[in-house]
Amino acid sequence: MIQIHQNVSLKNFNTFGIEAYARYFVEINHKEDLVELFSDTQWHDSPRLIMGGGSNMLFTQNFDGLVIKMNIRGIEHRINHEEVIIESGAGEVWNDLVTYCVGWEFAGMENLSLIPGSVGASPIQNIGAYGVELKDVFESCEAFEIATGAFKHFKKDDCKFAYRESIFKQELKNKYIIVSVKFKLSTQAQINIKYGAISDELLKREIVHPSIKDISLVVSAIRVSKLPDPSTIGNAGSFFKNPVLSKIKFDLIHAQFPEISHYLVNNEVKLAAGWLIEQCGWKGKVVGNTGTWKNQALVLVNHGNASGDEVLQLSDAIILSVKEKFNVILEREVNII
Repeated sequence: MIQIHQNVSLKNFNTFGIEAYARYFVEINHKEDLVELFSDTQWHDSPRLIMGGGSNMLFTQNFDGLVIKMNIRGIEHRINHEEVIIESGAGEVWNDLVTYCVGWEFAGMENLSLIPGSVGASPIQNIGAYGVELKDVFESCEAFEIATGAFKHFKKDDCKFAYRESIFKQELKNKYIIVSVKFKLSTQAQINIKYGAISDELLKREIVHPSIKDISLVVSAIRVSKLPDPSTIGNAGSFFKNPVLSKIKFDLIHAQFPEISHYLVNNEVKLAAGWLIEQCGWKGKVVGNTGTWKNQALVLVNHGNASGDEVLQLSDAIILSVKEKFNVILEREVNII
């Protein structure tokens, strides 16, 4: 039987380490717990927040509603010739799933190593790194519809994936709770090293024919070198999305800043948000109890006692300075609560 707790501190449930309180708090260990929870109609209209690893949110106030912590666990796989279908509970730690797949030599997720957060959050955000996005390995997910109490399956096309976007962040926001996710991987690796940082690190290690384990280790090493460990300094990873511009707008900026860090995505151009922020003098800067990480300006950090408002104000200042210098408006990747 589920238990509803009151006035629960969320400091240890968000990677920024921001102190905030939930008026009500419940942990979900089985998908049937959701049926039990929402059989009580008071929770249908109550403000609610679904939490996985708490790695993509910034609390600027207490949450006057119900926080639902998803703890559904379990990873299974089945192999059909070269195809592998992985099914994982929404509460699994994302990198634990990646480690599981790499350990079994199932290829496709290795470039997504060490991304913080839970499996259930991965399709909501369409997480991505080093040339791979969640949608590239996504098969389907099962989600609980709050209004009806029914479970529904969503295929890839149903999810309307885009850059750090999905239907669950748009028209279906707060209407469904993801309980499990299926992924389609392969026993035959197609190594993706098109991001220069991976190639450079492989070269340093004198690895000529990398395995998926090599890629996972290299990606993890790169991330560790750039990103702070949330257990030692509060952060939510990349705070801003990389801006995507039309070719026409990019050409105007490129003419003024020939050295601008960028790469082509279909017929558009993606800029490196970290580079833009660094050029505005923010890298490693400390502002009160917050600041940007010394090795990656894209990461905002809590130096110990920052409030969510302090972090939000810092992000406002960064957005303004990038707009003034480059006429580019940064968009926050982190959810502001």
